Amino acid sequence: MFYSLFMTAKALWSPTAFGVSGAVLDRNGQVLLVRHSYMPGWQLPGGGVDRGEPPQAAILRELGEEVGLTGGTAEFFGLYSRKAGWATNVVAFYRVTGGAIAFRPSLEIREICFADPASPPPDTTQATLARLRELCGAPLSPYW
Repeated sequence: MFYSLFMTAKALWSPTAFGVSGAVLDRNGQVLLVRHSYMPGWQLPGGGVDRGEPPQAAILRELGEEVGLTGGTAEFFGLYSRKAGWATNVVAFYRVTGGAIAFRPSLEIREICFADPASPPPDTTQATLARLRELCGAPLSPYW
């Protein structure tokens, strides 16, 4: 009982959200980027990890929901942290290969593109640019 109360108080005092993001690579080494309806710029797709869900399963589920990914293999690439208001957001980043995309625009994701990781579109977000540089061999940062 005490442990449960302690963990509840800790979550309220110092909340942490756990998310996943994926670099979906096609056969030519191009990376999938998405444009959200609620945020500007091109970004890597991803989302939240459900309670008790393994992050590797979460990225495949999120990619299926957001961009119509079927199949594929998710390989862990890095773990990142960022401030999100007064909470901490922890993001597990995966390299995803071997899947197929059947995208349909939705209320969340308006459009997608495949881009050269070394030369992404001009309005790609800073966090996405950093992850693309890391995919191309730059040292990993601990921050998203």
